[in-house]
Amino acid sequence: MWSDMIGNTIGLIALALGWRRSILTWPAQLLSGLILVGAYASAHLSGGVGKQLLVIGVATWGWWQWNRGRRQAQDGSIAIRFATWKERGLLLAGAAVGTLAVGGLFTLYPSLSWSPWADAYIFVGTLVAMVAQARGLVEFWFAWLLVDLVGVPLAFNSGLAFSGLVYVIYFALVVWGMRDWWLRTRTTSATALEGAHA
Repeated sequence: MWSDMIGNTIGLIALALGWRRSILTWPAQLLSGLILVGAYASAHLSGGVGKQLLVIGVATWGWWQWNRGRRQAQDGSIAIRFATWKERGLLLAGAAVGTLAVGGLFTLYPSLSWSPWADAYIFVGTLVAMVAQARGLVEFWFAWLLVDLVGVPLAFNSGLAFSGLVYVIYFALVVWGMRDWWLRTRTTSATALEGAHA
């Protein structure tokens, strides 16, 4: 219970830091992932353990991406933008194929998850969201919203009440962060347009 609470609290902090476009979002996600490995292992949720190991790996890559992106942004912050239609198609295709593959694996080996398709959806959705975040895409917020829709009931049904509550708070932070990033991309586009006409 304590590892669930501490890990998810750090996860909330990581999301808030992501909304603020702070590079510290990634080490916070790394720490959260390490702690939640223990929480999910104690609840016998192998899919959750696998997801957190994946979070640790992608957070390392995201940290590197944002370090590189911060140097490229004009104001010294993380450059954010909307995905191209090609990128959106790749994210959706990756989510669909990944969910089918992971869900099939969990179904084939029932000991990995008591809720194979929901677990697979969250597992792959988390990866898609983090990859989009690492690339500075506003769409990462939409991916988190879709993960939350399944993550809330699954966490409560698994006996991880604090995780369920955190998912509810995630939902509110995601809506807030999505609005902020959306407005920032419009401001950036308007500034770029003014510069082009100057």
